[in-house]
Amino acid sequence: MKEYEILIETINPCGGEAHAQKEIIEAEAESPEAYVKENGRYPVIDHVQMSNGDTQIITGDGAGSMVRYTFTEF
Repeated sequence: MKEYEILIETINPCGGEAHAQKEIIEAEAESPEAYVKENGRYPVIDHVQMSNGDTQIITGDGAGSMVRYTFTEF
């Protein structure tokens, strides 16, 4: 298991990204994908490996509600 700091941004269609609810947590997981599969409420839309080494996974319901997870490994 690896340890991650995870920024979770919940974005709704009315408020958009500017009004996203943000939460930072620490968690252990096999991988970012495994964490989202186990704890996410929407299907994965996109998976991005950032240039700084972070992993970003975007999930959504197809109607404008999204949750963006940014994983930073310790």
